[in-house]
Amino acid sequence: MTKKFHRAFGVYGIIGNDEGLVVIKKNGGLYINRFDLPGGSLEDGEGLQSAIVREIKEETGLEPDKLTQLGVTSFKYPWSYERWRYNQHICVFYEVVSSTGDLNYSVSQFIGQDSLGALRIPLEKLTIENSSPLVLKAKDFLQKQRIFDPIDWTYDEWKVLKKSVF
Repeated sequence: MTKKFHRAFGVYGIIGNDEGLVVIKKNGGLYINRFDLPGGSLEDGEGLQSAIVREIKEETGLEPDKLTQLGVTSFKYPWSYERWRYNQHICVFYEVVSSTGDLNYSVSQFIGQDSLGALRIPLEKLTIENSSPLVLKAKDFLQKQRIFDPIDWTYDEWKVLKKSVF
């Protein structure tokens, strides 16, 4: 049996409010050239909370000191990579309740770094044309009284969203 789905797993932080969201400028990976949430893959043997703290610090300059795990969901869409025809991106979302440090417009570059830096963007400027599905999930969370919807999102739903308020 041929497997059609590649699977990616990561942890992602929502740092924002009803006015704006901290996003990274993505320069690699699945959502290259789009705004994305700070976060990413776990290092060998790393725990979820350690990974999200490390990823946020590397990609934004902020150091989370209070986090709340919101839930897990996945995003499924067509993706042509090696022998795969689709990708299923499994994501653990965290709300960053508080953090220290300064938001860095540019960050250190190293092998595996896929962030050019971070910025805060008003929610109304985050659209399906310029943002990853993770950013749109975070936008939805912030606009809906901080209620996290764990339902998986599929490519067909993204096509419908293009015609909606996003």
